[in-house]
Amino acid sequence: MAFNRSDQLKKLNNSFDLCIIGGGATGAGVALDATLRGYRVLLIEKGDFASQTSSKSTKLVHGGVRYLEQAVKKLDWQQFKMVYKALHERKILLQNAPYLAHPLALLTPCYSWFDRMYYRIGMWMYDRIAGHTNLEPSRGLGPNQMRELSSAISLDHVRGGVLYYDGQLNDARYALAILQSAETAGACVLNYAELTKFIHSPKSLKIKEVCFHDLITNESHQIQVKAVVNATGPFTDAIRALANPKLRPRMKVSRGAHIVLPASFWPGKTALLIPKTDDGRVIFVIPWRDYVLVGTTDEPDELREDPPILSEEIDYLLDYFNRYATGKASRGDVSSTFVGQRPLLQVALEQALSSDTKSLVRDHEVEVDGRSKLVSIMGGKWTTYRVMASDTLDVLEREVFHQSPQKCLTANYRLSGGDESMRSEFQQLAEKWKLAPDIQAHLWETYGSNALKLLAEEPRRIHPDSPYLVTEIDYLKTQEMANSWDDVLMRRWGIGLRNQELSAKIRATKKEAFAS
Repeated sequence: MAFNRSDQLKKLNNSFDLCIIGGGATGAGVALDATLRGYRVLLIEKGDFASQTSSKSTKLVHGGVRYLEQAVKKLDWQQFKMVYKALHERKILLQNAPYLAHPLALLTPCYSWFDRMYYRIGMWMYDRIAGHTNLEPSRGLGPNQMRELSSAISLDHVRGGVLYYDGQLNDARYALAILQSAETAGACVLNYAELTKFIHSPKSLKIKEVCFHDLITNESHQIQVKAVVNATGPFTDAIRALANPKLRPRMKVSRGAHIVLPASFWPGKTALLIPKTDDGRVIFVIPWRDYVLVGTTDEPDELREDPPILSEEIDYLLDYFNRYATGKASRGDVSSTFVGQRPLLQVALEQALSSDTKSLVRDHEVEVDGRSKLVSIMGGKWTTYRVMASDTLDVLEREVFHQSPQKCLTANYRLSGGDESMRSEFQQLAEKWKLAPDIQAHLWETYGSNALKLLAEEPRRIHPDSPYLVTEIDYLKTQEMANSWDDVLMRRWGIGLRNQELSAKIRATKKEAFAS
């Protein structure tokens, strides 16, 4: 079977062991883990895969420097455990799809000798917590060493800095690779499949059937299931209410706004962590696929799909970028913007109207509704998606299937496209076709070893200003379940999040490719 909708529809049976609602990072992780444990798995996603929070992150694989600081200042054991968990998952995430994730050097400027010592001790602790999974040791730097790493950083009043390492990932593609791997292992995976209702057992009120509407074929399906996992991130409460209207809300949403600038404003490969802002946030300046990403904000928000950026958020991020960069950017320099909504778990329900999103723990919890037996995985972040999935399956097996949890097999499971042994063959084909460096980089960093399938015929660019190839369009339809230009530009390639003007040109050049 290929990873396309028609073949997935052929895999639809009358019954599955497990239905997963949500096709972001968490749902994808649960699908792969459950399939490898031997379950018959169906995953449905209302929109495109990773179309909400999972494709609109700050692209970091990290333990959370700010969370470590809060753990120390507040003697908060929960924060410390979350940092420990994330730091140990960080290396696994990088290893399982090396073409989609890599180490990232981050520089923190210090403006006093106290700050320099304070952050140096903090990063030393960060290294120690990571232990043998640490990517690279952190180190203190003088102003001249900082200039060598980043020619764009302003050194006015700087006393030195600290360099440390986290990871960076292509979030939308990483979620897709997990889903492709789950499908290859046996799962049935569908995007544009909207849950419409649950059917409960008349006696126990447990969910026994899932009903969904296929938004592409306009057909409805009713599937028997033994269990349901709700992995819908910020939208978790809506699914919980559908299963049991008596359940109280557990989620709070914060918005993370980002702006994107041309790489000329921040050349090189070293990112910047701005550790102090006037309102207590942390902001990153990150080299990102030939552009530079600046973000993020952290404000309470109302739940909605595809929230737009606010004018004041653009000004705020530009202001802080210009404080730390030698080249000053203006609104006209911004090539794109995007906002992601983060699912924050209300640990105490009475906090729902009063808590500050900057102080909420980004940890996760698995809830089993006693009536419907709906299993909801709530909270968490990208870096810990695999642990969240494992915890979810463990709880499901104990409390719904009433059996001892099986072993999780995803820790050393190389994801689709992650066969590094194919790189030499890819290079040979690249030489055969005399591929330009930008096309080579795009193909391997997007598809990994699957890129070989795109070089069976002579490559031709779709647009002279981009590395994207004509042959990719059919591949994205038949092998990656892309159904529209938005699926391609916003997630499969991500150029819509980096350069809106170029994205519009590509769409206009090949508008017939996804004509309805």
